[in-house]
Amino acid sequence: MQKTSTPSTGPSTGKPKRKTLAAVQAAKPAQVIEELRPGQSIELLQELHILTREGKLNQDTRRKLKQVYHLFQFIEPLLGEVSSDGHGFTLADHGAGKSYLGFILYDLFFNVAHRGEPVNGHIYGIETRAELIEKSRALAARLGFANMSFLNLSVQEATTSAGLPPQVDIVTALHACDTATDDAIAFGLAKQARHMVLVPCCQAEVAGVLKKSRALNLARNPLAELWRHPLHTREFGSQITNVLRCLQLEANGYQVTVTELVGWEHSMKNELILASRPETPNVAKTRAAQTRLQQVLAELGLGELTARFAVASGNATPA
Repeated sequence: MQKTSTPSTGPSTGKPKRKTLAAVQAAKPAQVIEELRPGQSIELLQELHILTREGKLNQDTRRKLKQVYHLFQFIEPLLGEVSSDGHGFTLADHGAGKSYLGFILYDLFFNVAHRGEPVNGHIYGIETRAELIEKSRALAARLGFANMSFLNLSVQEATTSAGLPPQVDIVTALHACDTATDDAIAFGLAKQARHMVLVPCCQAEVAGVLKKSRALNLARNPLAELWRHPLHTREFGSQITNVLRCLQLEANGYQVTVTELVGWEHSMKNELILASRPETPNVAKTRAAQTRLQQVLAELGLGELTARFAVASGNATPA
């Protein structure tokens, strides 16, 4: 007769022994997360819900982490440049929300790229929702991120706030909706920022102005066919908004590059505007951009937006 094995039982309960949860977990191979870098804060990534409480990545969070790393590749050289003289950098992140971008930048720059090195710098998160500011302050204190500050201010308030230095080296705005990107640009111009890193989102203001003057423009300008249909109005309005932003930055002496943040399969809000102001702006190019900016506004019937896309008073060049 074939013998059948019986489960072993404990000494007192008579019930089959079960492996403890710790033993089961220990028996499983740990997930190898190639995306994580030496020195990176696991606690931070868990608080930002990039890692699960078990320290794992899923497909969605892996995609999110890829976006952040890609953006850091653009920002890290700027941080190194502005802090190369030993005075440290200042970076203001507008529409910070949960300060997702600011925390990741801090961790990757101070704790990973320059771990153990004497690097100076300060990151400011600017957000209008007080509860998010309080949470960010508590998290920064818990993680020991001493060179971070969080300000419960609008962009306009931040421009004159004593909580920020008179000049800011780098301005970032990640997925700042509608006119928030324009407000961040205005802040950067007022603070004489050396660099701006902008990922616009959901811009609707220009589309609204195009819609109001559509009938008049159709009568005088055949190019108004580009925004005759509502869907085209929305898409063209979004496109021309970023064109005007780039012209505005160039009209203020900045050199502008427009590229993709990540592949379109990751995000439809994918346009990255990088603006850097050289020590000596090219006067001829600046003046030409100022002229083109006014011509585009006039040609598209967007004259009422002239003030929004204006040249800062200190950057105007003679006609």
